Amino acid sequence: MSAARPLTALRTLAVTAALPLLLTACGYGSASTDDDKRTGVAAGAEKLSAGEVRIGYFPNLTHATALVGVQEGLFQKELGGTTIKASTFNAGPSEIEALNAGSIDIGWIGPSPAVNGYTRSNGKNLRIIGGSASGGVKLVVNPEKIKSLDDLEGKRIATPQLGNTQDVAFLNWAAEKGWKVDAQSGKGDVSVVRTDNKVTPDAYKSGSVDGAWVPEPTASKLVAEGAEVLLDEADLWPGKKFVITNVIVRQAFLEEHPDVVEAVLRGSVKTNEWINTNPEEAKASANEALEELSGKALPAEVIDPAWKSITFLDDPLASTLNSQAEHAVKAGLLKEPRLKGIYDLAPLNKVLEAEGREGVDDAGLGAG
Repeated sequence: MSAARPLTALRTLAVTAALPLLLTACGYGSASTDDDKRTGVAAGAEKLSAGEVRIGYFPNLTHATALVGVQEGLFQKELGGTTIKASTFNAGPSEIEALNAGSIDIGWIGPSPAVNGYTRSNGKNLRIIGGSASGGVKLVVNPEKIKSLDDLEGKRIATPQLGNTQDVAFLNWAAEKGWKVDAQSGKGDVSVVRTDNKVTPDAYKSGSVDGAWVPEPTASKLVAEGAEVLLDEADLWPGKKFVITNVIVRQAFLEEHPDVVEAVLRGSVKTNEWINTNPEEAKASANEALEELSGKALPAEVIDPAWKSITFLDDPLASTLNSQAEHAVKAGLLKEPRLKGIYDLAPLNKVLEAEGREGVDDAGLGAG
């Protein structure tokens, strides 16, 4: 592991309550896990405009940019004397609540809660400032009951939560197959069973669900229990890329501390580069971080296939977020959103330009 790894221990920070938003995150559960990590600062390092930056993310492989960036000290290196305080959450509502309350400044989060948080505040509480991950979502099924995609009709398929990113994706896919499903109840030609990802493997083993449209590592956990991958959601998207994790910021923090935001984005860009250059070491680092946060590392038969299915990148893939919002509207789970202004990619593009790389596009949804 990198010598830049922070040496301080985990502490606990109370971050309370889940916000009752309609669209929730791609992560697990509905409450924060209240873990807090402070990283060491090199002696004599110069502070930026803020003495501290508070970040939030999930103990989830699709948030590995944050997991690895904190674990390896890559964010702290860019922040100099500004300390980083990290808190983990189990789902989007609690992270959005923390952002709204000013308990965190920057967060890694899925597209659905980002859209919901932005629209519910009339565009006043957050901006998406970068990408982090694509992919990592699969339809896995009981091979004894389901042999082909057409066999899903009449079966019970789990999704994490009503209106969450995977729930919307499955409802949209089912509609394109010509199947009718009531979005609120989940009843129809296919039964959609909203099940917390933490208990989905048990639901599968008990036979209460026949399959699941879920993110990693839940999909690979089910495969380890005998399920088979019937569809990788990436195959449904142009270029096999779609946003699964964004980087968001509190608007007031962006306005008051642009240098700190740029430093975190530099850390994010360099972390993604390190992950892609050193995939095995990065996988081990992410798993070590997960073990520290949850008390248990993922076994090889779960983390190996899960890791391979996720792409870590800086591009927020803005056009796919717009499509995901349209899918939620079609399903009746979201009113037509006004997404103009949800992105501010100027800080990220400044960082990318300094690295000699091309900028990324906001699909016409920028703040300018």
